[in-house]
Amino acid sequence: MHDGSLRAYLLHDNDVSVDSLRDYWYLNVHDNDNGQIRGICCSHDEGCLITCGGDGNIFTFDFWSEEEVPKELKVIIPPPRSGLEKEKATEDIRDPDAYTIEEYKQKKEHERKMKEAEEKKNKKREELSALRQEFVFLLQKNQELPKHMQLHREEFEMDRRIFEELERQTLQRIQLVQKQLAWEQEKQLIGLQKLQTQFQDSLEFTLTVHAIQSNHQISTYSLLAVSEKYIQEKKHDDDSKWAVLKEKWTAFKEAEQAEEEIPTEASPNEDEMLKTAEVRKPTTRYIESRREKIRRLVEKYDALKAKIMKRRAEWHELYKSKPRDNHENSKDAEEIKEARETIGCYRLKTATNYTLTEDEHISTEKKMMQLATLEELIHEMKVNMNKEIVSLRDLKVSTIDEIKSLVKEVKSIQASLDVSEHLPIPLIPQLHPDEVPEKIVEYNSDVLLKFKEEQEAKAKLEEPLEGCPSSRAFRHVFLQTPSVEEGDPMAQAGDASAEITGEEKASEMEKAEPTEMELEILKREKIKNLYLQETLIKKINTLVINFDAELRLLRHKKLKRDVQVKSADLRCITCCEELLILKKLEVHEDLLEEQICALINEQEDMQSKLRSYLVQMEDRKCEIVMLQEREKALYASFEASLGENNEFADFLTDILKKDIECVEKEVKREAGWRFCEENEHDEKRDLKGDEENYGSENVVFGDSVCPEGCSEDLFLNTIQLRQQRIGIEKALEEEKKAAAHLKKEYNALAKKAKEVETRLDTTNRELEAFQWEKLHRLNELYVVVPLRLHQVQCLVDGEMPHDFSQTLVFTNQSLHYLQKRIVDLRNEKIMQREIHKKAKEQHKQLLQDKKEMEVEIQGLEERCNDLMMEKFGRLVDFEAVQAHSVNIPMEQMKVRIMEKEYKHFVELKEWEERIVALQHQLTKLTRENTSKLHQLNRFCHEKHQLETELESLTTGQGGEFEGTLSADIKETARLESRLMHRTCDVALLREEIN
Repeated sequence: MHDGSLRAYLLHDNDVSVDSLRDYWYLNVHDNDNGQIRGICCSHDEGCLITCGGDGNIFTFDFWSEEEVPKELKVIIPPPRSGLEKEKATEDIRDPDAYTIEEYKQKKEHERKMKEAEEKKNKKREELSALRQEFVFLLQKNQELPKHMQLHREEFEMDRRIFEELERQTLQRIQLVQKQLAWEQEKQLIGLQKLQTQFQDSLEFTLTVHAIQSNHQISTYSLLAVSEKYIQEKKHDDDSKWAVLKEKWTAFKEAEQAEEEIPTEASPNEDEMLKTAEVRKPTTRYIESRREKIRRLVEKYDALKAKIMKRRAEWHELYKSKPRDNHENSKDAEEIKEARETIGCYRLKTATNYTLTEDEHISTEKKMMQLATLEELIHEMKVNMNKEIVSLRDLKVSTIDEIKSLVKEVKSIQASLDVSEHLPIPLIPQLHPDEVPEKIVEYNSDVLLKFKEEQEAKAKLEEPLEGCPSSRAFRHVFLQTPSVEEGDPMAQAGDASAEITGEEKASEMEKAEPTEMELEILKREKIKNLYLQETLIKKINTLVINFDAELRLLRHKKLKRDVQVKSADLRCITCCEELLILKKLEVHEDLLEEQICALINEQEDMQSKLRSYLVQMEDRKCEIVMLQEREKALYASFEASLGENNEFADFLTDILKKDIECVEKEVKREAGWRFCEENEHDEKRDLKGDEENYGSENVVFGDSVCPEGCSEDLFLNTIQLRQQRIGIEKALEEEKKAAAHLKKEYNALAKKAKEVETRLDTTNRELEAFQWEKLHRLNELYVVVPLRLHQVQCLVDGEMPHDFSQTLVFTNQSLHYLQKRIVDLRNEKIMQREIHKKAKEQHKQLLQDKKEMEVEIQGLEERCNDLMMEKFGRLVDFEAVQAHSVNIPMEQMKVRIMEKEYKHFVELKEWEERIVALQHQLTKLTRENTSKLHQLNRFCHEKHQLETELESLTTGQGGEFEGTLSADIKETARLESRLMHRTCDVALLREEIN
């Protein structure tokens, strides 16, 4: 079913009517809300019924017959309930906080376990308390035993590791609790810090230090702590000042580094020059020496020229720096002007002719800064005095501690002395409550626990505090371990045993009788103790006296400081009154200053515009001058093109100076003239006859006709020059108009600038008058000046005047300064007179020396001129001679000639070598030819012999050898022709050789 219930119906065999389904068993096993039955089935053996619900539970039911039901488990099955439909259904529990059945069971189980655990804890606590009591009883019995029979504390420990483990566990628990309460602890700590900063840190405690033996006392000044905002602003101002100084220092360092880097940067160029000087063209030594000589000459010439130029520049600077007769030193004038502006006025401030300097102008900002500085100085004085008083309080605390230790030593010494020998011990000084006011806000665990109990008592009346986390945190933070006297019986037992042993020792010493040596030792000890007792008491008294003396000195110093602070406070009141007056007058002053600033800005704008106009006017003047120079150059070029004795000079000059209305018409006229040039060529011949007719027709034709006999190029050049002249004149006219317009605007703006300057002067005078009026208003305030009777020196007949309105009040320092200044001015006046006298004498001496030097220079010049006339026959400019003593181009040309000669020499040498080689070749050929000639001669002799032999033979046998004779003749003719060719070749070779 939907509510998770199960119904079982009782059925009989073959009875499935509706009436049999009225009775059933109702089984509610699943959850009522989420336990809807999702599935139901029987097992395979049909012995169980299985249900599955939406709550995730599965239930099984067994099918038992009446025979299978055991007897001991047999129950009476109730009859099926009838009439359930009429009964009212059980209402569901709608409360969301109500426990479910499962939760209720878990809660009951948890309560049962907790109850059992508490019972076990109580049993263990009872056992532990019994063991503690037994252990304490054993410790007491152990202390009652004699000392040699007592057991040590370590012998009661069974195992040290148990205690170590307990300590470790305790430490872990403490750390765990601290982690759990860390957030709450931090919250409470922040709240405490807020309260301290709100109420405690904003005030400095006022403490009073009392003297020990007198009624003198000294108190600190009550001060408000300086706010963090003021400290940050002051720190920011200091940082800004330091930053400005740092920037200046870095700029100075950078300038020094730049100066140091200048020579280092110049060194690479010198190295390059040396390298290039080393790399030279490989030539002969002679040319190199000549080049070196020329270089030296050039260097000498450059050095001489630089020396001459330097000397000229020095003379120029000397003449330039020479002051005029009515010259005034600008530096002295500036110093005098600055002194007049800043020296101030030493008249009375109430005088009508009293003048104010810029530094004496008083404004609200200056007065506020002055007031803040004064308050800061007052606060600093008070803070320093408070620090001295606090250090005096600390001295008293240390003195009291030292006195306590000394009193303890005295008591220990008196314990070994007789009562009759005891000296009175000085009382130990105590700190008064007002000497340690900071303890009012100090707290410890006892105070906090007491406060906690009071708070809990108050809270019980309002609401219970069970489960409040803050109380647990409070208990955790401020709980303290119990004291030894209350919580540690073992420590009490240890102290009791120590006292018993001390008493036993004393009784043993009393029982023993001393010997003579011991008596002597006791006597010495007694004398020593008496001396120590007296010394320590004197030391205590000395400490007290010294402290009181320090307090009286500081009290006297504070009285003087009080006078200074009171005077400063009165000065603060005066500054506040002055500030109120300045606040009232600030509006009008701001208005005047705004007017002055506006006028200054306007004046600066006008000055910048005037400067720009001046620059433009200068540019226009330069343009006009340049155009005029161009016009002059044009006329000069025209005259140069005409040459001398040109018959058409007047005609061309008229053409050049002729004005044309428009340049375009002139261009068209030139184009027409060029187009009709050939047609008008015949007319030019007629114009060449008569000059008057030529002149009249010149006006008619103008620049369109070139007269006969005149150079056409010259005529065209004149036309072009005329066009250029017209363009230059138009540009010149435009520049003059622009210059006139700029001058007009400049004059108008200059007038406005003068008006602005007069207005600025008027406003400055108004501001100065207002400043004087403001100063007069401030001087009307009364100022409190504390004086003593010996400081009043304006006595009337040796008595104190009744009216002090006509008197002046000076501080001692200012009065001494004025008196000293009077003496210094007198001495300075005497010194200036002496300096002026010496300067006059020096001036006279310099004039006399000047006259002597002029006479000497004139004599030397005359002697130099005479020597030049004797040597050169005329006056020579030695500077020009020195400057032009070396003709560098000529020397360079000589070197080039030498290089060319060397080059030609090398070529000639090569040609000579070639000629020698050819001569050797010719000699070889000549020898070969000579050998061949000798061979030919030999052949000829042989031939002759053969011919003679042949003739002798032919006489007898002529007929037989006729054929051979003709062959020999042919051979002889061939050899002769060959010889002639050889002879010609030899002649040609000789010609080539020659």
